[in-house]
This record gives sequence, C-alpha cells and structure tokens, in this order.
Amino acid sequence: MDTALTPSTVALVGIGRIGIMHARLLAHHDLVGRLVLADADSARASRAADELGCVSSTVDAVFDPSNPLGLDAIVIATATNTHSELLIRAAATGIPTYCEKPIALDLAEARAAQHALEAAGLPHHIGFQRRLDVGYTRAKQLLESGELGELRRVHALTADQYPPADQFIPGSGGIFVDANVHDFDILRWVTGREVVEVYSVGAARGSDAFAAANDVSEAVTVLTFDDGTLGTVHSSRYNGQGYEVRLDLMGTEGTANVGLDNKVPFRSTEDGVEFPPEAPWDDFIERFLPCYERELDHFLRNPVRGLPSICTAADAVEALRIALACKLSREQHRSVRLDEIL
Repeated sequence: MDTALTPSTVALVGIGRIGIMHARLLAHHDLVGRLVLADADSARASRAADELGCVSSTVDAVFDPSNPLGLDAIVIATATNTHSELLIRAAATGIPTYCEKPIALDLAEARAAQHALEAAGLPHHIGFQRRLDVGYTRAKQLLESGELGELRRVHALTADQYPPADQFIPGSGGIFVDANVHDFDILRWVTGREVVEVYSVGAARGSDAFAAANDVSEAVTVLTFDDGTLGTVHSSRYNGQGYEVRLDLMGTEGTANVGLDNKVPFRSTEDGVEFPPEAPWDDFIERFLPCYERELDHFLRNPVRGLPSICTAADAVEALRIALACKLSREQHRSVRLDEIL
C-alpha cells in the first residue's frame, strides 16, 4: 500500500453484472477504506453489501450535494441510459467520479454531461478499460517510436461468443454504441488520429430482438482517418469460437498485433500449427479483468487526488460521435462524414 495516500470512502452505484465486478475489486483495494453500495433496487444493494462486508445506501444519498455519506469518490455502473443524468448530478456534488462507458446513448445527453463536468471542474474518468491494457499500450508505444514506420492500415475487432439477453438489446444503443465504441475509443488513443468518415453495413441474424430494435448482430465498418490511414472494424454477437478482441496496426516498416495471446479464439488449418495452446476467452470480464483492476487503481490514484484521467468525458463524446456516424451510415446505406454528427 502507498502510505502517502489516505484510503477513500467510495460509493458504487449500480449492482448489475459490471457493477458487482467493480464492487468486488473495490472491496479489496488498499485505497478503499469504506465502500458504500447503492442501486435502484435497494434489496440488491443490500445483498451485495452483505456479501462483501460493506454497507448500502440510497442513490439519492450518494448524489446529495451536502455529501451526508462523507464520500471521496463515486463509481457509476448503472444502465447506459442513466449515465448522463448521474454524471450531471455528480458534477453538482463536487465528488470525483468514475462512470462506465458509453457516456450516453445520444450526443445531446453526452454533451450535457461533458459540459456539466467541465464547468464544475470535476475530476472524472470514463471507463474505456482498454487504455489500461498492456497490449494496446505497447502497440501505441511502437507506433509512436517510429518502429512501425508510417501507419497505413488498421483493423479492430470486438466479437462476443454469446449474444446479450433479448431484454438488454432495445436499451443498449445498438452494436456500434454498446460494443464498437470501445474500438473507436482505442483507435483514437493508439493512433493519435481522428476519424473523418465511416461506412457501415450490418445484418440482424439470430435472435429476432436485434431486428425488432433496429439493431444488428454482425457489423463491418470502413474508417478513413484524418491523415488518410484506412481502417476496418468488425463486430459480432455470435462468435462461436470464443470471445475475441484484437487490434492490428500495419505500417510501412512493421506491424503490431494486439490480442494474439494464448487464448485468442483461432483455429489454424495449416500443417504443424498448434496455436493457440489454451482454451479461448469466454467473455469480456475474463479477458479484461486485469484492465478493470488497473482502471479503478488509476481512478483512485489520479482523478480522486485531483490528477488528470487517462480518459475524459471529452474522449467519450468523440468515441460516441463515431458510433453514431456508423449507426447513421448503416441505416441510410451511405458513407457519413464525422462533421455531420454535431
């Protein structure tokens, strides 16, 4: 434990699948002295608090500007459609805040949250955990060092082995906002470039819930960056071999490939190839658990102490703009420039 830092009182709001993961990580973190859990379902918060040996409270108490709980930090892991509202409430408290991605489902709400956080000068972090992944960090370093030469092409992929529950799909924002927004954020961070145009196609296969929600289960996007670099982004809700997240950078002097670990869901048809040697990743929590740990640690050591975050609301808004451009492109069967998404 870093003896120079005093443990914080942290409130976690939202005890769903991601929320309980965050709660378990926070409950064992050296810089969390007291953990308070809150959820719209008070019984669920109470059960989780009993499991983890902490306390529960109400959502309203967490966001009370008088800070009756004596909080040093707030972590938001609620449904996406609540993020903007809760970030605006957090800005009024003055308490450093972490919020899961995406920042909102539409651009107006996202900008409202961004402006509230910036106007309040509130230290905050938005949960794009890939920025804390070792592989993505090394790829960024290789590109910045010049070892890859001039970047010409990129390929990113996010593919779930199992589809989400049907009831999740209508409120998710769609595959571009819910899943590929991670790819759009990490592409901006790794390359240091901005996307200027997209063209997306998709197919609604499998569950009827995708088509009913004007969503797709499979999608492919072509990106053009501001320096002429070309990119592709793939996504799927039915990647039967396993959970797959990768990024390939192809430059004039070399390549860097993120995600080619011993659990990547590949099956080679070539003679004498036995890669990968281990069972594939099952889901995003298994694949990125170390990143979530690093991300919470980063939040507790930086924004909570008034230091800059590795991912701000402004970053989250830009990733959302790309996702919304892709959604529009797919719906209208045309390329969309980012300057159309204002």
